[in-house]
Amino acid sequence: MIVGVPTEVKDHEARVGLLPSGVTSLVEAGHRVLVQAGAGLGSSLTDQEYREAGATIVPTAAEIWSGSNLVVKVKEPQPSEYPLLRPGLILFTYLHLAPLPELTGKLIEAKVNAVAYETIREPDHSLPLLTPMSEVAGRMAVQVGAQYLEAPLGGRGILLGGVPGVAPASVTILGGGVVGHQAAKVAVGLGAHVTIIDRNLDRLRQLDDIYSSQIVTLASNLHTIRESVASADLVIGAVLIPGASAPRLVRRDMVATMRKGSVMVDVAIDQGGCFETSHPTTHTDPVYVVDGVIHYCVSNMPAAVPHTSTFALNNATFPYLLELANRGLEGACAHSNAIREGVNTYKGHVVYQAVAESQGKPWKDLQSLL
Repeated sequence: MIVGVPTEVKDHEARVGLLPSGVTSLVEAGHRVLVQAGAGLGSSLTDQEYREAGATIVPTAAEIWSGSNLVVKVKEPQPSEYPLLRPGLILFTYLHLAPLPELTGKLIEAKVNAVAYETIREPDHSLPLLTPMSEVAGRMAVQVGAQYLEAPLGGRGILLGGVPGVAPASVTILGGGVVGHQAAKVAVGLGAHVTIIDRNLDRLRQLDDIYSSQIVTLASNLHTIRESVASADLVIGAVLIPGASAPRLVRRDMVATMRKGSVMVDVAIDQGGCFETSHPTTHTDPVYVVDGVIHYCVSNMPAAVPHTSTFALNNATFPYLLELANRGLEGACAHSNAIREGVNTYKGHVVYQAVAESQGKPWKDLQSLL
C-alpha cells in the first residue's frame, strides 16, 4: 500500500495526519509512505525527521493524491482539493459530512472510499478517534471563552473564577460527553460556577459523583436550557449525535435574553452547530456578534495547539490506519466492525445512514456493496 500524507490547507490547520513514528511502523510493515514537503512543520516535525523514518518527501499535493492508494489527513478535503479526488482512493480523515452536502457530492461523484475518524465506533459504542480532539476542544472552549469575556475583546469584563468578594462567572455546558466533561474540568479548576445540561440521567449521575457539589447538573429540556442560557456568562455547546447534524438546542430568542458581552462557544460546529445563531468561523476570523453576544464557532479548534493535537490524534488513529494499510478497505471492514462503521462513502454511494438522512440523500448499506 502507498500511503500519502498531504499538507493541510484549511485555514490555520497546522496538524498533520501521520507522525514519523507511524511512518517507521508502516515502512517496517512493507508499505511505502509519501509525505508532502512541509506537512509536519506546523506541528514542529521536520521533513528530515520524516526522511529518517523512511518516508519519501514529495513537493506537491498533486503528487501525494495521484500517487497514493490511501491518503491520511486531519480535516476534510477543501474546495482546492476537490479536483484531486479520484475513483478507488481510500481517504482516512475527519469528514463531518452531515452539514457539508457539497463535499459529500464530490466524494460520491469521484467514487472516493471515505473513512471518517468521527464515526469509527467500537463495540462498547465509544468513538475512539473523536475522543482525543474532543478532549482538546473541550479544554480549549473554556480558555477561549475566558479570553473573550475580557473587555478588550468585547466581553463583559469578567474574570472566570472571580476573586474573594466577587462572584465567579456562570458557565453553562450543553452536553455531558467528552467535550462537556473536559470543559467542566477546566471551568471548575478555574473556579467558575458550572452547570451541565444533558438528557442522559445516568451520565448526569456520573458527573455528579465526579464533581459532587462543585457543579450543578440539570436534565435537558426547553425550560432548563432557556433559564440556564439567560443567566450564563459563557455557554459551551458540546452535544453530539455521531455522524448526524447537531440539534439546535439554543434558539435565536434565547440568545437575545443573554447579557451583552456574554460568550457562546459552539464546539458542535463541525456537525452544523447546536446554536441557531451559529455559523462556521476560522482562526483568522474567529468570532462574530449576535444580539450583543460573542459567538466563537471555529470548526477546527484543536488546530490552535497543533503539536499537542497531532500527537494526541495519532495515538488514536494509527492502529486503524495500519489495519487499513495491511488489509485494504474491504479486508479491514471484514475484520473490524469499528472500521466498517467509519465508512461514509463507498464506490459512489453514501453508506452512513445519519449522513444520508441529514442531507436527504439515498443511502445504501455498506455490507450489500462489499
